[in-house]
Amino acid sequence: MDFPSRFCCLRVFDRKQNRKKQSTWRIFSLKELHSATNNFNYDNKLGEGGFGSVYWGQLWDGSQIAVKRLKVYSNKAEMEFAVEVEILARVRHKNLLSLRGYCAEGQERLIVYDYMPNLSLLSHLHGQHSAECLLDWNRRMNIALGSAEGILYLHHHATPHIIHRDIKASNVLLDADFNAQVADFGFAKLIPDGATHVTTRVKGTLGYLAPEYAMLGKASESCDVYSFGILLLELASGKKPIEKVNATRRSITEWALPLACQKKFSEIADVKLNGDYVEDEMKRVILVGLICATNQAEKRPTILEVVELLKGEVKEKVVALENDEMFVDYNDGVSIADDSSEFISEEKERKQEIEKVGL
Repeated sequence: MDFPSRFCCLRVFDRKQNRKKQSTWRIFSLKELHSATNNFNYDNKLGEGGFGSVYWGQLWDGSQIAVKRLKVYSNKAEMEFAVEVEILARVRHKNLLSLRGYCAEGQERLIVYDYMPNLSLLSHLHGQHSAECLLDWNRRMNIALGSAEGILYLHHHATPHIIHRDIKASNVLLDADFNAQVADFGFAKLIPDGATHVTTRVKGTLGYLAPEYAMLGKASESCDVYSFGILLLELASGKKPIEKVNATRRSITEWALPLACQKKFSEIADVKLNGDYVEDEMKRVILVGLICATNQAEKRPTILEVVELLKGEVKEKVVALENDEMFVDYNDGVSIADDSSEFISEEKERKQEIEKVGL
């Protein structure tokens, strides 16, 4: 499908949605967004990535917005823009970032969202707000559950089902009350009814990629679960997905698994918490994170099971998780994490080879 027809389809979808219910989003003019962001002033910039920049803005009615402005106009950028707008128009959940609208004038492509005053989870774990220690344990649990329920909506309740493909700390935004909202659907894929996966070009972030996706391009709901497992371990430990240790790279699973097998959960817990957390909840978050991030896709829980485990309401399932062979049969450092680091290295080499041949 060419890009003009993609937008034609999107507009048809718009009209269908409007007939079903009153639209909660609209098309913005470029002039309106220039005014709201003070002409995309550098002082308004919230962040920048490969796609472009995000700016804070204020509309005439005083409401605050975030505006994603694509850096370069290209077929690839146009497609990602169209995909994100289409998916955001489809979904509506308290833990998914809401679409306020979009602008497509000339070569400008902009997406407008609600502004999240507490920025991203990344900024609190590893970034500009990390020293402020605003994430107490209660907030972290709330973020874990909220993010999981947002993903649950994508996997089980959206029609058709949606794979996010880029679950990570910078894509979990936090509102004024530190409630989680999963964001950035530029890499998302719609899954046809009856399909278990889609084969596609690899997108995402190193450290969060499931091995079968990184190596074979097989994207599935299970790949999102893997990424979410890494996110849970970040929330519990305050560590990054991959860290340099003595000039070598170590994944968060490589570090956490042996400690979890030895029941040393307090050594995994983020030191910034100063021991102020609920021990049973900390243990659950760590164990769920590790089982989600196993390289064996068939062993990963569904996101529905993840939500149940995090809530801890079904004691039998929690006990079964604690007694899983993964946490019993750990032998002197031979673990899922070793395989994971190999996959990461191979995936990086594969990307370098692709770049060499110009694909």
